[in-house]
Amino acid sequence: MTAVAEAQVYRLGEFHRFEGAGEKFLYLVPAGAVFQVDEAVGALIDCLSEAPLPHDRLVENLAARGVAVEDAEQLVNEMAHSSVIVTGKFVAEPVQSPPADFPLQTLVLNLTNQCNLSCQYCYEFGADKVATPEGKPKFMDFGTAKASVDFLLEQSAGRRSIHITFFGGETLMNFPLLKQVVTYAHERAAGQGRNIDFSLTTNATLLTPTIIEFLSANRIGVTVSMDGPKEMHDSLRVFANGKGSYDIIAPKVRELIQNHRTRPITARVTLTSGVTDVVKIFRHLKQDLGFHEVGFAPVTTSPNQLYAINQTGMNGVLDQFHVLAEEYLEYALRGEAHGFSNVSDTLAELCQGVNKSHPCGAGLGLVGVGPSGDIAPCHRFVDSDVHALGHISSGIDRDKQADFLNRGHIGAKYDCHSCWARPLCAGGCHHEAFVRYGDTGHPNLHYCDWIRDWTNTCLEIYGAIAAKNPGFLQQFAERKASE
Repeated sequence: MTAVAEAQVYRLGEFHRFEGAGEKFLYLVPAGAVFQVDEAVGALIDCLSEAPLPHDRLVENLAARGVAVEDAEQLVNEMAHSSVIVTGKFVAEPVQSPPADFPLQTLVLNLTNQCNLSCQYCYEFGADKVATPEGKPKFMDFGTAKASVDFLLEQSAGRRSIHITFFGGETLMNFPLLKQVVTYAHERAAGQGRNIDFSLTTNATLLTPTIIEFLSANRIGVTVSMDGPKEMHDSLRVFANGKGSYDIIAPKVRELIQNHRTRPITARVTLTSGVTDVVKIFRHLKQDLGFHEVGFAPVTTSPNQLYAINQTGMNGVLDQFHVLAEEYLEYALRGEAHGFSNVSDTLAELCQGVNKSHPCGAGLGLVGVGPSGDIAPCHRFVDSDVHALGHISSGIDRDKQADFLNRGHIGAKYDCHSCWARPLCAGGCHHEAFVRYGDTGHPNLHYCDWIRDWTNTCLEIYGAIAAKNPGFLQQFAERKASE
C-alpha cells in the first residue's frame, strides 16, 4: 500500500463515549474536549467500529445509511480535522510541555509549621511526613514574607492577576504576619497596576470576631478543614491531650459564615477509615453549618496506616459520591447551586478544555514557601530538604525544578498513555505518589479505576447540563479548579 493510499484509510480516533440526558457525546482525549454526537456522526462511528475503511468506502457506507454524498464528504473531512477519525498508524499525541520560563500564578506561604491540633493523619507531622523542620524557624518573619511577595511579583511577569494562599501548620497562629503581608502585597501589586487576591486554610479554632472582620474586609477566601459531625470530626482531629476539636470549631464556623460576606466559605473534608459517610458529612457541613461548598479528598497515606481507606471503603465513597452527583445535576438543571465542589471543580476543567501535562500547578505555576524561606513544589513538600527547589533569597534551582517537572510530566508516565481520563488526571497528586511509591512522578495506580468512574460521572453531568440548561455552565468558564 502506498503512503497516499494509507493516508486515505480512516479509523476511529481516541475518545471516550458517554451520554447525558439521552444525548450522546464524545470526550476527545488528545484535545480534552467534549463533542456532541448527532445522527450523522453516530453513523460515521458505526461505520468504523469494526475495521478501518478507505475514504471512498467510508463515504459509500455513509451514503447507504442515508447521508447525502456531498454531506458525507464534508462530514469525513470535519471529523478528521477534529481527530474523531484519524489516518495512519496510531501515535499518541504528546502533551505540550510548559515553557521553561512559565510564570508563577500562586504562592503558598506557610506562615508557620506549628499547629495547635494533633490530627493523627496530618501529612506534615504524622507517620508519613516528608518534612524535615528540625533546626528551621517555626514561624515565618516579615523579612521572609516580604521577600516572598517580591519573588511572586517578579516571577509572575505577564500575569495581571496573581494569588497568595496562607497556610500552616495552623495559619492563624501567625495572624499578625498575615495582616502585614496583605497590606504589603496590595501596595506592591497596585504599584504595578496588577491585582492580587488571597485565601487561607484554617482549622478554625483561633477565629475571632476581629479576625473574621479582617478576612471579610480584605476579601480573603477561607477554607476550613473539617471532617463532618462531632463523632466523625473528633475521631482524628484532636488537640494534643486527645480531646476533640468540634465543640470549639462549630460555633466559630457559624460566626465566620454569618459575618464573612465577601467570599464563599468552603469546607475541606479528609476522608479516613471510619470517616467515609460522605452524604452524612455533606448534609451536616452544608445544611446544618451553612458552608457554601464542601469538597472531599481521601487521606494521603501509605496503605498500612490504620486510618487508610481500603478498597471496599473507597468503593463505598464512590457510591456516595454518585448520590451527591445526582443531586448536583437536579440542582443544576433548575439553575441552583448545590455545593458539592468535587463536581464543580471537574466541570470547570471540562468547560476550560483542560488537557494537563502535570496533575496540578506544583513546581510550575505554584510553589510553596516555608517559614525558613525554602521553596517547595507545593505546601505538602514545605520544609522537606529532599524536595526543596531553592530558597527565597536565591530563587528557584532550575535543574531541580526541571527534574521534578520532567518526572511528573504525563509523557513520562507510561501507564497513563492508554487511559482516556489522562487529560484531567495526569497521573495524580505528586505527594500521594511519593508517599505510596517513593517517587513524585509515579502514577497513582491505586486510584485509576476510581478516577475513571468518577470522571465518567462528571462527564455525564456535563452532557446533561449542556443539553438541558447550558447557561449554567457559563459560571465555570473562568473558574480556577480547587487543589
